[in-house]
Amino acid sequence: MVIWMVGFTILLALFLLYTIIPTLLIRVFGWGIIKNTKKNSGVALTFDDGPNPEYTIRLLDLLEKYEVKASFFVVGSKVRHNPEIVKRMHEDGHVIGIHHFDHVSSWILSPFQLKKQLGMTEKAITECTKEKVIFYRPPWGHFNIFTPILSKNYKVIMWSAIFGDWKVDTCKNNLLGQLRTTSNEGEILLLHDCGETLGADKEAPRHMIEKLEIYLRESKEKGTEFVTLRDL
Repeated sequence: MVIWMVGFTILLALFLLYTIIPTLLIRVFGWGIIKNTKKNSGVALTFDDGPNPEYTIRLLDLLEKYEVKASFFVVGSKVRHNPEIVKRMHEDGHVIGIHHFDHVSSWILSPFQLKKQLGMTEKAITECTKEKVIFYRPPWGHFNIFTPILSKNYKVIMWSAIFGDWKVDTCKNNLLGQLRTTSNEGEILLLHDCGETLGADKEAPRHMIEKLEIYLRESKEKGTEFVTLRDL
């Protein structure tokens, strides 16, 4: 029993050193990451987990309607299945960044696996856009001890506001109010255009888009400026 407990303690300590501790240090101290745009530079809308063949297209239509440019962190395997959507993102002037090839946490990836996730996603994006990929956001904002080294060729983007919009109830009851209370200066807002990931509601993006349209209409009336990560 004692040997088992010692072994478990060692494994737990190694896991914490590999995953949770690096994540906390990077996010708390902002090491090598961007959490806000420059002051007075406007609001950066960012969307994770797509592309989705239904909701991402609706979202692109909405952004076009209000003449807003945004930034998308895409899942490489979904890019492979929906290349035309990513090509449209690019043609519409949106920024496209990496969100792993599979929506998998860096906490369970070896250094080799993480490097592969980044490389495969970059390749999938560049095949659609013919441009270098600059930005990266890890799923769930999880880092491991090797992330700073393996992601050194990208600008790692986090967020200043996250809303839980992967849940239908949150979108219906809280999202619009939360969006309204965000500042117009230097915010990076995180939303999701696909509800197919672990813990998400499949229909959540539909309700997110409905609330986002109200927010965009009100923001445009107030003169809010929206920027992409390229404008940082």
